[in-house]
Amino acid sequence: GRELHMHDTLSAVTRPYAADSPLAHLLDMAQAVGQPTEDEQREDAVTAAAHYTHTAYPDTLGRVLDATDWTGHPALHTPGFGFEPGATAWLDGGLWLHHTLRIGFDGAVDVLTLIVPCTCGYGYTDIVLDSEDMLIEILAELRPTHGKSVHDESLGDCRSIRPVAPLGGPVAAL
Repeated sequence: GRELHMHDTLSAVTRPYAADSPLAHLLDMAQAVGQPTEDEQREDAVTAAAHYTHTAYPDTLGRVLDATDWTGHPALHTPGFGFEPGATAWLDGGLWLHHTLRIGFDGAVDVLTLIVPCTCGYGYTDIVLDSEDMLIEILAELRPTHGKSVHDESLGDCRSIRPVAPLGGPVAAL
């Protein structure tokens, strides 16, 4: 008998059915199942962000943000990188919150990031939050600068962290 090699099992298989056959339509339907639309992704991202901030940050973000304050964004997949659906909330003064779920082998983990304008006026600093206590500590540090991160050349160039696209608020107001 002939030995099978890995490339034999991975070689392209020609489709043994017509493109407009019932099987072709059924396989197309199966591919579409479980694939949320961009609108569904946005809605799910807003729901996840609102739920997380209200449960994990009940004494801070849970008091000042409603579900209507969040804007959902669909997944973004391009060659070289991909992002899960996410949601942003405009806090005013140039500050944003970004929430997404990081999907891994162990399930989904909430990732909440505070995006803070730099005092130099040319960029942003992003701070991944892990607790309400951490948020309070960071806000205490930002209070003297009215919500701006202090520019520090030794920490890297804040100009490299720019909005990819308008997130729904007055980014140009910086």
